[in-house]
Amino acid sequence: MKAARILILGVALAAGGVAAYLVTSEEPPPAAPPPVAAVPTDEVLVAAGDIGIGQAVSAQTLRWQAWPASATASPNFILKKQRPNGMEQLVGSIARTPFANGEPIREDKLIKGNGGYLAAVLPAGMRAISTPISPETGAGGFILPNDRVDVVLIRAQKTAGGEIYTSETILTNVRVLAIDQTVEEKNGQRVVVGKIATLALNARNAETLVLATRLGTMALALRSMADGKAADVEEAESPGLARAGIGIVRFGQSSR
Repeated sequence: MKAARILILGVALAAGGVAAYLVTSEEPPPAAPPPVAAVPTDEVLVAAGDIGIGQAVSAQTLRWQAWPASATASPNFILKKQRPNGMEQLVGSIARTPFANGEPIREDKLIKGNGGYLAAVLPAGMRAISTPISPETGAGGFILPNDRVDVVLIRAQKTAGGEIYTSETILTNVRVLAIDQTVEEKNGQRVVVGKIATLALNARNAETLVLATRLGTMALALRSMADGKAADVEEAESPGLARAGIGIVRFGQSSR
């Protein structure tokens, strides 16, 4: 009886092996995946980390990074195959606008020279002029670099009946370069309470502001962001004019 069971078990195993062989032999082998075409790439000079306004560019802040060749057709990109010494050529330049980590480096956003960072970010033909402010005269500290403001002159006048105060807007739509020594927003900072505001003005308006500081107290009135964008468009359309969007009001007489 025992021998019969062993014989039956052997026959069952043999039959299972034959069936498995037949099933596997009937399945076709898996097809090989199609070859993947290699995407041509170019090495582009990019920022190795965040670069702030006015920051000097060094070899540590730049790197070469592979980009698809179809995305590097812009003449603004610096390609290693065209300028193998491009990184060394830009070391020491100063950033006029910020770069994010991995952003391609563009020479039109850099300036070469030995001047300070504020001179680098100052537009051509403009002057940086400072005026004292306080929380009361600086919109409570909510004015940040690159905001647009109106400059208001507040002065006291003596009359026969006593002393009276008057105010008038002497400059409009002026770009703020810095508050104290802060030239950009950092770490999500939304309030800069400073004592000195540095403004970008042409030569004539700089003279107006210097004279006004001798006549009374300056106050800055923060303008809408939409006003600033309108002024940028106006300047872009008139590149030969220095701050064409600034108006001057002298004793009730308005001029551009």
